[in-house]
Order: sequence, then structure tokens, then C-alpha cells
Amino acid sequence: MVGDTGDYGQVRRPGDSGHRRVPQEDDVRIEAWAGSRENCLAEAVAAVVECFADVSGVRPTGAGRVRLEEASDDDLLAALLDEVLYRIQVHGQVPVDVEADEAEGGLDVRLAVAGLADVRVTGAPPTAVAWEELRIGPGPYGWSCAVTVDG
Repeated sequence: MVGDTGDYGQVRRPGDSGHRRVPQEDDVRIEAWAGSRENCLAEAVAAVVECFADVSGVRPTGAGRVRLEEASDDDLLAALLDEVLYRIQVHGQVPVDVEADEAEGGLDVRLAVAGLADVRVTGAPPTAVAWEELRIGPGPYGWSCAVTVDG
């Protein structure tokens, strides 16, 4: 599941997971890392949610599944975050926990969600994923990604 956000300035070790918000002028830049691609994607979702809401202590009131067809890793990251933003904007569903698993021919993502009214909103929800400088890939300590979301 998702991990600690207090990584800033600390050395990463193999298998560590977490995410953080990186200061940027107008938009929000997030970075996430984990031992596997699937966990890195889950961390990215948690980072996007933390840009506008505090979900600590919030119990999920529903669950959703997202099935993403096999694509490039960058496309998977963008598609997953687009789906999360769609659910927030259209259905008022905020992921409070995320699990992603590789499935035959794609990715299977389970979202434990709560209503937007049930979380403490701390800012404006992001509205879109920017393709510029979007990246995800393996490295010496596992997988990492970075993406900008428009707010």
C-alpha cells in the first residue's frame, strides 16, 4: 500500500516507498517511488490526493476497480491519474487507499474511496495530468515517477 511522505533529504534504500510534492510555481509536481512499478503507481495516486486533501483517518465508504490495458509505463501513469481525477471531479470520489497489481494484458487497480465531503479539503483538486516531463521507470533502488498536475 502507500507509504511515508517524509522522504525529503533522506537517502532511499532498495524497496523503500513514498511520495512527495515538489515546489513549483503554478502547478503541482509530485514524485513517487517504490520497489515495484505497481506500488510506484499507487504512491503517485496518494501524492495527487495529498495535493488537495487530508485523508488520514478517513474510512473508505466504497470501492472501485480500474482495469488499464497494457501500454507504455508513461501511458499507464497518465491513464491511472486521469481516471483518479475523473472520479474526483465527476463522482466526488477520493481514493483513500490504492492497490495495483499486474494482470494479464494490463494493470488491475483497486481504489478504496470516500466521498469528497468526507475528507478534509486543503486546496483545489487538480484538473489534468501534464504530459510534459512525465516519467516513470526503474532505477537502482526500485521504480520512481514524476508528474505535474494542473491545479
